Amino acid sequence: MPHQNRRKDVRNVAIIAHVDHGKTTLVDALLKLTGAYEFREGESAIMDSNPLEKERGITIFSKNASLLWRDTCINIIDTPGHADFGSEVERILKMVDGVLLLVDAFEGPMPQTKFVLKKSLELHLKPIVVINKIDRPNVRPDEVADMTFDLFCELNATDEQLDFPIVYASAKEGYARRELDDSDEDMSPLLDVILHRVLPPVADVDAPFQMLVTMLDYDSYVGRIAVGRIFHGRVRPKDTVVLVMRDGIHKRSRVTKILKYVGLVPTEVEEALAGDIISLAGIEEVSVGSTVASPDNPELLPMVKIDEPTISMEFSHNTSPRAGMDGGRFLTSRHIKERLEHEAMINVGVRVEKTESINRFKVSGRGELHLSILIETMRREGYEMEVSRPEVILKTVDDQIFEPIEEVVIEVDPDYQGGVMEAIGERKGEIANITMSSVGTVKLEFLIPSRALIGFRSELLMMTRGTAIMYQNFHEYMKYKGALPKRRTGVMVSMTGARAVGYALWNLQPRGEIFLHPGTDLYEGMIIGVNNKGTDLVVNATKGKQLTNIRASGTDEAIQLTPPREMTLEFALEFIADDELVEVTPKNIRIRKRLLTENERKRAAKKVPG
Repeated sequence: MPHQNRRKDVRNVAIIAHVDHGKTTLVDALLKLTGAYEFREGESAIMDSNPLEKERGITIFSKNASLLWRDTCINIIDTPGHADFGSEVERILKMVDGVLLLVDAFEGPMPQTKFVLKKSLELHLKPIVVINKIDRPNVRPDEVADMTFDLFCELNATDEQLDFPIVYASAKEGYARRELDDSDEDMSPLLDVILHRVLPPVADVDAPFQMLVTMLDYDSYVGRIAVGRIFHGRVRPKDTVVLVMRDGIHKRSRVTKILKYVGLVPTEVEEALAGDIISLAGIEEVSVGSTVASPDNPELLPMVKIDEPTISMEFSHNTSPRAGMDGGRFLTSRHIKERLEHEAMINVGVRVEKTESINRFKVSGRGELHLSILIETMRREGYEMEVSRPEVILKTVDDQIFEPIEEVVIEVDPDYQGGVMEAIGERKGEIANITMSSVGTVKLEFLIPSRALIGFRSELLMMTRGTAIMYQNFHEYMKYKGALPKRRTGVMVSMTGARAVGYALWNLQPRGEIFLHPGTDLYEGMIIGVNNKGTDLVVNATKGKQLTNIRASGTDEAIQLTPPREMTLEFALEFIADDELVEVTPKNIRIRKRLLTENERKRAAKKVPG
């Protein structure tokens, strides 16, 4: 093999971490120091550009930035920390030569830290460990450094990978240190470590052009935009290239535009070389995992393996009597189908399949959060739909059924430990480890079937009065654990369509929790609350108080309604049973029965055997 030169003027690095350990804040600090972005007063988390990311405080979509340090261009890619967006992480790691592993100086490595680190070690990337938030009280940086080393050993890191540098930082305050007792200056120690420890990319600029497509963007003017890293050669606008698909099909195209990031702004350039991370326009039908290559050497580059989806749901257009009344612009099954197919095209973690019904589509993803973000995004774009309860995807190997198992960590007050462990046992969970944290909470680590976690988070918060913290991460497929207990409560179902009346809701309150306010528009089959007795109950929530012209001898009872639960998408998906659906519109989230009338439900119940 001929000697390969490396481009000394470029470094490609990804930031990987658990949720909320400070990745996006760290990128802000680096952009500030190098002047790559002009921050306005009070502006922060500039990489979290999506409204959903700003609201939830988590990174959902991978994003690029570049900065110039000591005449070297450092391309930084911010990756999601949540395992449900693992397909984003896996693709991004294929574009870089090193990773910054960010760890909280108090919490230490968490389950999702393990997930993203495992992926990067498998690709033989050199890690730099950044212990962040050292300015906070009760931090334990030395202990966290030891825990991180143990995690590397557990993941079978090579001797070279174990020799990782450690940088101590406070991204929020904007400083980094090589040693704990160094003085606080700025983030330059971290940037210097990146220059010295991340390998420059192999740059065979004279070889035939090859670029691996790892992300897709879309522009209504130029169409699909392929984002990826050039592995060999160079490219200029108007060059003829060949799109090599994963199934071997070759298609000729012409490059119309080349974009490189300068700070956070995609900027048009006249040439890009091996080692650069770029966006190419003009290539129709491009998909993630395909290769854009020179016609002289139309070879497919190896694609990183993407983990299979573990959860599926059914999507359909909204069939409730309130369809089209909540400001939705896209109401038909054709609209839903086109939007889902577009999502599957740019997001390799999502899979869309047809079902027996022409109007229903089975959508599979990496987890509940993954699919709920898709639903929330579609809702904000003006789509109306109804979705079914999430179900896990089972596998059959040698006539044996296997199911996805999650690795879960729960931090809880010792007073609630017994109740939590009992709930885990009922759900076929197995305790792996119990430790006491330095702040007096108990950390429970266990393995539990993915399907047992559907609905568990809200139950856990109720059980612990909102004090528990739960992290989860896909572990592996294991043998099917058997049947699980079903929802213990029934529901109250509206028998009529009109406006809910406060007096009727007040009379229904003793039966269980109510989900709506007086004045809410109802329809037959809509679920208005919980029935604690465990059976479904058809009720009339529109019945007002009988008024007469005879004055009562005593005073009337004052109606005191308990404030209803705020209906969130996550709660609705966790709460519903198999015969129920979540109705999602731009303005409302409602829960309803699949079959709206009581007679339909009774007929269906008679057909069910047993």
